[in-house]
Amino acid sequence: MSKRNFIKHLSRTVSPAVPRASSRSLASLPTLTHQSSPGAPQSQAVQDPYSLLKEDPVDLVSSLWVKSFSSPTNVVFPNLTGFLAKFDLWVLAYQRTCAHATGTFPPRNAIHFGTLLSLLSLRNAVTRSKFKWNDKTHQLVRSPYDRTGTRVISKTKLKAILESSEPGFQDRVVQEVLLMILEPVFEARFSVKSHAFRPGRNAHTVIRTIRSNFAGYLWFLKGDVSEIFNSLDLNVVMGLLEKAIKDRRVLGLIKSAFRATVRNQTPRDDSEKLRKKKKKGTKKKILHENEPKPDPFWLRTFFDFAPEEATKVPDYGCCGIVSPLLANVCLNELDHFMEQKIVEFFKPSQFDSIWKSSIDDGCHNPSWPEFVPSSGKEKTRKMDYIRYGGHFLIGIRGPRDDAVQIRKEIIEFCDVQFGLRLDNLKLEIEHISRGIQFLDHIICRRVIHPTLRYTASGGKIVSEKGVGTLLSVTASLQQCIRQFRRLKFVKGDKDPEPLPCTPMLYSSQAHSNAQMNKFLETMADWYRYADNRKKVVGFCAYVIRSSLAKLYAARYRLKSRAKVYKIASRNLSRPLRESTNNSAPEYSDLLRMGLVDAIEGVQFSHMSLIPSCDYTPFPRNWVPYHESVLREYIKLEDPKFFCVIELMYEDKRITLFLVLAQGYVAY
Repeated sequence: MSKRNFIKHLSRTVSPAVPRASSRSLASLPTLTHQSSPGAPQSQAVQDPYSLLKEDPVDLVSSLWVKSFSSPTNVVFPNLTGFLAKFDLWVLAYQRTCAHATGTFPPRNAIHFGTLLSLLSLRNAVTRSKFKWNDKTHQLVRSPYDRTGTRVISKTKLKAILESSEPGFQDRVVQEVLLMILEPVFEARFSVKSHAFRPGRNAHTVIRTIRSNFAGYLWFLKGDVSEIFNSLDLNVVMGLLEKAIKDRRVLGLIKSAFRATVRNQTPRDDSEKLRKKKKKGTKKKILHENEPKPDPFWLRTFFDFAPEEATKVPDYGCCGIVSPLLANVCLNELDHFMEQKIVEFFKPSQFDSIWKSSIDDGCHNPSWPEFVPSSGKEKTRKMDYIRYGGHFLIGIRGPRDDAVQIRKEIIEFCDVQFGLRLDNLKLEIEHISRGIQFLDHIICRRVIHPTLRYTASGGKIVSEKGVGTLLSVTASLQQCIRQFRRLKFVKGDKDPEPLPCTPMLYSSQAHSNAQMNKFLETMADWYRYADNRKKVVGFCAYVIRSSLAKLYAARYRLKSRAKVYKIASRNLSRPLRESTNNSAPEYSDLLRMGLVDAIEGVQFSHMSLIPSCDYTPFPRNWVPYHESVLREYIKLEDPKFFCVIELMYEDKRITLFLVLAQGYVAY
């Protein structure tokens, strides 16, 4: 047998399900899954994907949101496979995944026919329970900029792709579909006390809720259950999911994603790590033609300022972006447990100045909710609770023994429900006078004596001196200094000294100022609801401005910051140039010709330019805007609502007729 015939014979006998180990390309791997089995018919009709694009995916998701919020919380969804089989949702998931991977959201009519066929194959594999997570050798759907399926790659790159911990593109598409289906189902069941990993809620809503609802509490219990983000029992997750979902195909898909393991890179010895580190220090990153740009320096710096409560993000197996939702599903049991404890703990007192008969009395001034007037010794026993991710805060109005008892019950609940053993270090009890740090803000109180004016009998205006406590929510300046020191912007602790901003060494003055201005704007918005907003934002502006001044002093060969400020002014808006390069053209001439960018000064160079704290009143029973609109839409769809309006109109008409009749008789 000749060599050519031997190779043809070998290609027929090798099983198509097992790729050859010596292959150096992934081009043939996706096509293996499309080959028919020996018992299957040879000719199969390929379904046209355009015939399946019948509905608007936004309308499909909106209908699921409406159905979830209009149904009682104890209703179980037995069949979600119908939504899982909607091809329109898969196209939308592909668009969102492309936006995440490439930075551009492709229009629906710009998706190629081959990509739609691949999406259809992926949907069929998922609905027929044949999909495998983290299967990088059989990618049915690839990124638009992924060329590994059409080009020959080296063994080193092939090994790096297989050992990479990053999820595959098609895994992200499936996760997007699962998130669009599961999120509306559980958002209608989640407690209003949780604010992390949910649409319309963030750290600002937590701070505003604390300012509005946590006035008058003496003892605070700060808990940390973020260990549940690292390890979670599969049986616990599936048991909680089955309370709302009975679809076996969806549950099986989540279970397989939870059990799937992400391949990590093989550990290397120290010499290889050191050699790679040295090589990485000298090698410059060159982006490919269609490779998305990395995050700008100001955005990376702001992300590094994230508080401790927001740094941990759950990641279970191959669940990816569905992991935060699963974590909220589990911790929702703790939220409902605390809501029940809040009702049981409440004991009103008639001598209290705020809560006399009901939890939601709130008879103090709603425009000044952080002020609590003082009264007699008898106080209403009350408790409140709020959670952000794996951290929660409990305010208790009562003796310390009540806080100790609540901590004991929480430890028992977490041990029984999640198998999570907590100690007293994870559940600290602190008094309001010492200050409680939460989300890089300090919660404390001040005793004030305001002048209370009210109208007495006879219309006389009376002014009296009152006494009360004022809840203060301030930004932690020490935590801000620690973050700057960790990012190498300052050195020292008590009297921090700014350091040069070396990452912007090779950037122009206009670009450096623009980057730092965006960072300062973001920091000013982050501390928007802090009482000391001017102080902490002014400190951030001082650090950034001094860091840039030291950088410019080194770049333009000036000796000190004072000379930089003398030439470029206080906000560094005037152009700088090296004194040795006298032949360079003037900046004004280059700006007029459009060869350079305009230099904008560093913001917040004066305290008067820094905005004050935002004291806008926050409603006690606040809900996000999309939820309020959704509930209004559900109310308008209910025929009973219009019947009630008609009855109210009839009652008002009868009342008006009687009033007119009495007036006519009297006349």
